[in-house]
Amino acid sequence: MFTYGIMPPLMFVGMIAFMLYGFPVAFSLAAVGLFFGVLGIVTGHFDPVFLQALPHRFFGIISNDLLLAIPFFTFMGAILERCGLAEDLLEGTGKLFGAVPGGLAYAVIVVGAILGAITGTVAASVITMGVISLPIMLRYGYNTRLATGVIAASGTITQLIPPSLVLVVLADQLGRSVGDMYLGAIGPSLLQVAIFLVFILVLSIIRPKDMPPLPLEVRGELDMKLLFKVLAGMIPSIVLIFLVLGTIFMGLATPTEAGALGVVGAMGLAAMHRRLTWPLIRQGMSSTMHITSMVVFILIGSTCFSLVFQGMDGSLWIEHLLTGLPGGPVGFLIFVNIFIFILAFFLDFFEIAFIVVPMLAPVAQALGIDLIWFGVLICINMQTSFMHPPFGFALFYLRSIAPKEVKTTDIYMGALPWLAMQLILVAVVIFWPQSVTHWLDKGPQVDPNSINIIVPGFGENTGDQMPNFGLPPISTDDKGNTQLPGLSLPALDGLPGEKPASGEQKPEQKPAVDLSQPPVIQ
Repeated sequence: MFTYGIMPPLMFVGMIAFMLYGFPVAFSLAAVGLFFGVLGIVTGHFDPVFLQALPHRFFGIISNDLLLAIPFFTFMGAILERCGLAEDLLEGTGKLFGAVPGGLAYAVIVVGAILGAITGTVAASVITMGVISLPIMLRYGYNTRLATGVIAASGTITQLIPPSLVLVVLADQLGRSVGDMYLGAIGPSLLQVAIFLVFILVLSIIRPKDMPPLPLEVRGELDMKLLFKVLAGMIPSIVLIFLVLGTIFMGLATPTEAGALGVVGAMGLAAMHRRLTWPLIRQGMSSTMHITSMVVFILIGSTCFSLVFQGMDGSLWIEHLLTGLPGGPVGFLIFVNIFIFILAFFLDFFEIAFIVVPMLAPVAQALGIDLIWFGVLICINMQTSFMHPPFGFALFYLRSIAPKEVKTTDIYMGALPWLAMQLILVAVVIFWPQSVTHWLDKGPQVDPNSINIIVPGFGENTGDQMPNFGLPPISTDDKGNTQLPGLSLPALDGLPGEKPASGEQKPEQKPAVDLSQPPVIQ
């Protein structure tokens, strides 16, 4: 426990104490870091030279191009939240599935996944889905706990489905490509949606009264007009998804550039629905400014903390504690996920990503764990932070727009089955890493030993021998001694540049090796 001194454990406990007290996270981290830095200098546990790196780290945060994707994706989600796209999608999809028990629940999950792929923010998805679908579900006899639970869960899918803000932050903290993080999240995203749909299917068979089908006069006939309406809502979404994700996966744009394209596409959709107004743009800019400022301040505070923590060998202390866990990499992953699950009761996902992940990443790498798999697994776990009663933000968002007759206890109890399904996905990804790594582009697999480099004139089967460049070959005598070629100069036959005195013109000798030709790699 105290192999690396008492300061790292004290610093970690001090950070937790500040968090539990409720002081703002960014200032708590900076205060704890600077206080223990001064204390370490006084007691001789910390070298003040480390503090000289703080200005460079601050500048690195402000000049990080990758973090520019956060304001772009936030602004895109704020625009799409009010552009009318969700209403069209949910209305058409709800009528398409409305004839079967649980049809509205299916529609909420499918539309929530689509909104997650184009907005990237939980608040936008939960509030939009709650405002549109919750009154309709309650009006037509859906169980209150089921209705609130499915809406909150459909919004939290946004945490995992690209272009998730969480994946952008985790990619930055783990030093990995955002595109690889997005590719790795595809499999778990599809699994999460499938688990939710199967749960609705089972409930519709066991308890069909809790989710009755919509009346015919409400859903209308299943005809070409309805299909055209569904397609009219889907096609703009697919185009926007390609602008954001397709350009990243194809290597046509960086995440920051794709976020800018997404903003342009979102404003285009708002203009198509005649909702692109100056108040809408101002509201989007205001929410974007608040979130971006919060992220930057948390990053600055966590940088102060982590710099002092590492200067006191805190990272070695963490590695020493976690590498000795039973079970190897799997035991480490189980412990980390339980730890993050508990922290998610009290901390936001940004705080977990900036504080905890930098401590855990070196340990995961030392254990041979793929950091893309590790990052996606943490992202799945951090979904639960939005569904934790009583602190889940998705539950707070839903409470803010739910009718007064919906009790808070119903919202909390309705979230528990969906929280359990999210934890099931965590277990699946721990024991089935191929669900993440299968989607990654590992590039062509080439055995370096199979590469043969042939230089023209050197011969193809010379092995390790070098060419003799026209010199006599190296030989050995009867006793095995190496005989080097003679180094005597030929006798001069006249002056250089003149004809030989003997009157005979010697033929021009070509070089043994043609160095004008490039090597051939086979």
